[in-house]
Amino acid sequence: MPTGKVRFFDEDKGFGFIASDDGQDVFLHATALPQGTTSVKPGTRLDFGVADGRRGPQALAVRVLDAPASLAKRNRKPADDMAIIVEDLVKLLDGIGGDLRRGRYPNASHGKKVAAVLRKVADDLDA
Repeated sequence: MPTGKVRFFDEDKGFGFIASDDGQDVFLHATALPQGTTSVKPGTRLDFGVADGRRGPQALAVRVLDAPASLAKRNRKPADDMAIIVEDLVKLLDGIGGDLRRGRYPNASHGKKVAAVLRKVADDLDA
């Protein structure tokens, strides 16, 4: 079976292309991915069958050989550090909740800072 790397894959459109090891571009449709897999990242090594499609070679029965390491996971904070951050965030939000119960919104600059902290913590947890 031929092998190659994913050149790009658009999860919304459900297709992409593989750069096979022999130098040819192979069309990859989401239906050819292994069961339970909805997307592949560029650089993922694949093993696949090939059939002649309407517009050229098309991948069939794709098998993921190895996925590139996620930069987010590699740079992830240790769980102990995240536990402290989340506990501090809970205290911060509790204070804001108390102000809101008394009818006071945080001022604009404080609100933007809290929103930025929430986004950063969410990104760290999602990695």
